[in-house]
Amino acid sequence: MKLVVGLGNPGEKYRATRHNIGFMAAEKLAAEFGIALKKKGHQGLYGVGSIRGRQTMILLPQTYMNRSGASVGSALESLGVEPGDLIVVHDDLDLDYGRIRFRGGGGHGGHNGLRHIMQVLGHGDFGRCKLGIGRPPEGQEVVDYVLRPFSRVEKGHLDTLVAGASEALALFVAEGLQAAMNSYNNRSLIDT
Repeated sequence: MKLVVGLGNPGEKYRATRHNIGFMAAEKLAAEFGIALKKKGHQGLYGVGSIRGRQTMILLPQTYMNRSGASVGSALESLGVEPGDLIVVHDDLDLDYGRIRFRGGGGHGGHNGLRHIMQVLGHGDFGRCKLGIGRPPEGQEVVDYVLRPFSRVEKGHLDTLVAGASEALALFVAEGLQAAMNSYNNRSLIDT
């Protein structure tokens, strides 16, 4: 069993914000493989299905970003999923908009969702799919930037970015982290 966790904040207010790109990518993956994200449990919404022949749960924590670990910890414990079969999809300020990077383990890089997951699990030994949202403009606070909708120009590339992230996640599920890293790391998913 693979566990794909998209990070974001629940509710209409946050739906189209930069911080919710993890939700967007996980939802696209679910749609592509006919997995309905309608079950409630593990303090989130989830669905289970087959992605390229691999049994997979896709989970959207509904705890708000800063408490994501409660949902992830519950799902991991219930499923008995090994940390190597977990991938967390999230926004990353240190990558330019549209870039993608897979990583196995590491720190939280200031991301509060990752921080809480690591706190609950007691380690950081799980996969990450980082989706670049770029840095805020000079003088804008990070919190304000990540909780705002994408700019008009960014929105023009968003569908392409989310579709590319979904393809990359499907490769992770089917062939593992190393294959995803080899194929996608430091690539831009959008035409600029």
